[in-house]
Amino acid sequence: MQIDYASRARDQLGFSRWWLLLGAAVSMALVSPYQYVWSSIEGPLATQFGAQPPALGAVFTLFVIFQAGSQFPVGWWRDKRGPRAISFIAAILAGGGYIGLAYATAIWQIYILYSLGAIGVGVVYTVSVNTALKWFPDRPGLTTGVGTMAFAAGSALVVPFVRANATATSYPFVLRTLGVIIGLGIFLGALILRDPPDGWTDSRTTTTEENQSDKTDTEMTNVTGTNETQYRWHDVLRTWQFWVMYGMFIAVSGAGLMLTAKVVSFADALGLTAVTATASATLLPVAGGAGRLILGDLSDRVPREHAMAVSFTLCGIGLAAVVYFAQNGSTLGFLAAVVMTTFFWSPQYTLFPSVIGTYYGSANSSANYALLYSGKMWGGVFGGAAAGWLINQVGWSIAFLVGSGLAVIAGIAALALRPPETPATEHIDADIDTGD
Repeated sequence: MQIDYASRARDQLGFSRWWLLLGAAVSMALVSPYQYVWSSIEGPLATQFGAQPPALGAVFTLFVIFQAGSQFPVGWWRDKRGPRAISFIAAILAGGGYIGLAYATAIWQIYILYSLGAIGVGVVYTVSVNTALKWFPDRPGLTTGVGTMAFAAGSALVVPFVRANATATSYPFVLRTLGVIIGLGIFLGALILRDPPDGWTDSRTTTTEENQSDKTDTEMTNVTGTNETQYRWHDVLRTWQFWVMYGMFIAVSGAGLMLTAKVVSFADALGLTAVTATASATLLPVAGGAGRLILGDLSDRVPREHAMAVSFTLCGIGLAAVVYFAQNGSTLGFLAAVVMTTFFWSPQYTLFPSVIGTYYGSANSSANYALLYSGKMWGGVFGGAAAGWLINQVGWSIAFLVGSGLAVIAGIAALALRPPETPATEHIDADIDTGD
């Protein structure tokens, strides 16, 4: 039976579910500078404190660790209590982090403030992605693509502004302005956010309280007209598919985050112009946003495993092309390769949550995807501190080629994925649900 999710959502909300997605996407766009603008403000911050940029080298790594690491407890809370209260906290952390940076007087304060802001970003991220998964079970690829596109593309609006004012005297104004906009925007967006009631996607109605109370660790609901197992996080950890995806997530995020964090420095190191460096930093979020939306929508129409394989392999090829064109001093080739790499790297943040929802159900998607997303912590370690060490040991080009190889390996691994087998408890819950 075909379920009209749009009508069901309107009955629950009193308005279109797309308004929820819009609010979530705007919040994602507002916090995106934390990830995509760091490469532009790192230099002015170092100048302000009379330090070399390497002194701030671990800030981006800590951002990734706190942004990704916060998502499991946030996701667990959101699945139990809803998105609103935790989003208000995110407004304080993400907005206050940037405002605090404008008044920092020591390097250790930068580390603390950026890490606190990262927790706020993590809250916004998991709330926004799972708003799509919970309200749009019929279009998870497209709608997670909208939210994650906003996270990637939103900062494109501010990168030129930040780069134009990337001086020790101008950046405090930039940070204060962004902090106020971030905090206020998230607060307003949180006012409309809510989660659907349990069982709103069921194609048949269960009326007895016994059905609600007799849930096991692996719960059963009907989401798409066929029985779908709703895995909880400890059930997810028992499947081999999760661990394959975890390794893939680390590899692809490591390659992409290395480019994101170091593209400006890489361009400078290989003798490309300052205009090229600025253009590459601006194109990163634009290409990333387009990739997330386009491949997310495509993944609703083709097997997501195949979309992953193609996307990640082309990401690796693109990163190798970045090295090739930089070595040959080709500005247009370099920028095209940056676009290609980011276009095919960024969809991991659309494809993986969609696969998690498909493999493990949407009821506990916040916590389940947060488990996988924690792999970004290790990707951030590689893309930040480890990549810096590798660059010092073998040079820029070899380090970037290592990232290229990791992405290609992830693409090949995607071909091994398939949905997990239904747990043995399914027939018990299925009998209960049908009244047998």
